Amino acid sequence: MKVLFASTQEQEEKICELLDTFYSQIFPQYFSDEEIVKFHELKILHTTTRHFEYFGTLKEAFQVISSLQTIISILDVHQKEKLNSFYVDLFTTNVNILQEFGLFFPFTLEQFYPNVDIETSFSIYTKAANEMLV
Repeated sequence: MKVLFASTQEQEEKICELLDTFYSQIFPQYFSDEEIVKFHELKILHTTTRHFEYFGTLKEAFQVISSLQTIISILDVHQKEKLNSFYVDLFTTNVNILQEFGLFFPFTLEQFYPNVDIETSFSIYTKAANEMLV
């Protein structure tokens, strides 16, 4: 008999929060708003109830969270310096983990080179620095 522990509501919320981080902080640094709209249409990093069934145990949800956090960390370092093959392999491994759980992430690390033509401060996807109350 094998005992499995279901993922928690907090883990599912953390996964959604990390996916939102890609659209509000990561993608606007590298891609135009038009490209990000296409990402939505292509359902890149899109989750459904079925996805949460795929990573329905504590271990699986933790793997997804860890993979998302690792990719975010690699991209953060990648902005500041050129990465060696270890990080390229680590990026690829974590992308493969996401795809095993049904999360579509069709990018390579080379696609995340800083793009000087992208104006991130005026992207519709970046979060506002402050809110005006009316």
